[in-house]
Amino acid sequence: MAISSPGLASGIDIQGIVSKLVALEQAPLIPLQQKAASFQSKLSIYGTIKSMVAGLGEAAAKLSDPKAWTSVRGMTTMPDAVGISVAAGTAATSMSIEVQSLAKAQSVASGAVPNGTAMGGGSLSIQIGDWSGGSFAPGSATAVNVNIDAGDSLSAIAAKINAAGAGVNATVLRDASGERLLMRSNTTGEVNGFRIQVTDDDGEPNDANGLSRLAFDPGTASGMTLSQAGENARATVNNVPITSATNTITDALPGITLTLSKVTTGPAEVAVSVDKESMRKNIQAFVDTYNSINNMLATATKYDPDTKVAGSLQGDSTAVGLQNALRGMMRSVTASEPYSRLLDVGIEMKTGGVMSVNTSKLDAALQNPQALQSLFANTNGTATERGFGLKVKAFADGLLSVNGLVSTRTEALKGSISRNTKEMEKVSDRAARAEVRYLAQYNAMDAAVGQLSGLNAFVTQQITLWNNIKR
Repeated sequence: MAISSPGLASGIDIQGIVSKLVALEQAPLIPLQQKAASFQSKLSIYGTIKSMVAGLGEAAAKLSDPKAWTSVRGMTTMPDAVGISVAAGTAATSMSIEVQSLAKAQSVASGAVPNGTAMGGGSLSIQIGDWSGGSFAPGSATAVNVNIDAGDSLSAIAAKINAAGAGVNATVLRDASGERLLMRSNTTGEVNGFRIQVTDDDGEPNDANGLSRLAFDPGTASGMTLSQAGENARATVNNVPITSATNTITDALPGITLTLSKVTTGPAEVAVSVDKESMRKNIQAFVDTYNSINNMLATATKYDPDTKVAGSLQGDSTAVGLQNALRGMMRSVTASEPYSRLLDVGIEMKTGGVMSVNTSKLDAALQNPQALQSLFANTNGTATERGFGLKVKAFADGLLSVNGLVSTRTEALKGSISRNTKEMEKVSDRAARAEVRYLAQYNAMDAAVGQLSGLNAFVTQQITLWNNIKR
């Protein structure tokens, strides 16, 4: 590759001249780059607006849900003994609960045998049922048969029982005396006890040998022994006795689930009340989300005369229009009674469109959840007269739809960025081609000057020789 040094023949700083000429060609890039930064800043802000508007829609949706205004909560003075959960719409009430006993699952244990002892072949028939009447009353489920091989140890038998899905679980307990089979019902309560009948390969299902050792039927003398009978939970509600097969009572009180954890020595006071705190929280979240959007738009569209600095969206008609529309909507009225304005329940708009909550006024409104529901979730009237939750949610959805204000503006900015990028590429391409052209032109000039300089040196040399000969 030939090595070139522009300007070597002429002594002219060709590279410097070309660089300055190329800089002039690139001059249009400066305003284009400034536009690119401005477009990108606006696009970023609209991305934030989009996220905030979605958040406002979610906050409004909570207020438009009728369940938000029928929510209740349960309270208990002994949460470690009596837990409570309440379904929406449950009527407010209070009661006194005492727990006499907890529900327990039946469990049985075999006698100890040396570790790994083969228990003999045959089958176990496991039937779920009720022992509370003094004799066994089979439940509705069919008995489950578990086949046992002659060489099976207690560990192998436990594994087969657990795999059978018989409604019981089995484990092996080991100590100094050997190992025992422990079996326990999967479910608490009297009706979830179980009986184990044995078909023993030795032909004696009721003796103390072979598989008969794993039978459980109090009518026979041999087999496993009862460790814990299946028992129902027993409690009183306002001194009225109730029982439950489990410690979770779901059907005694409409909409209320009680969870019993331990026996009480005195009454636990339980109450169901309107969940005003949940309502207050939803309203505050709605106000906070609106304020976030309003404050962000105010900053982005602001011009500071002192610093002479404008926000990224200063003069942006879409942003200004959005801000005005939001403020106007919050000042609008609904076709509801007795509250038709946010102001009526203490949601007040201050200077700059900032909303705040008047606590005492909202507390008074919370005494009438149905009226608040009407203010936020009312479906009567025109679209603009519906509850604030509904119309703000619809407004937010409209802004974010494909043809919505925010989406349209976002796509327009993306288009501007794309066009601006192409313009910058054109300028850069034009400057690159100009650089090649300028270098070619100045290099040609440099070569010509070099040739003239060589001719000048030759002529000068000939004149000098002629003068010397003439002497």
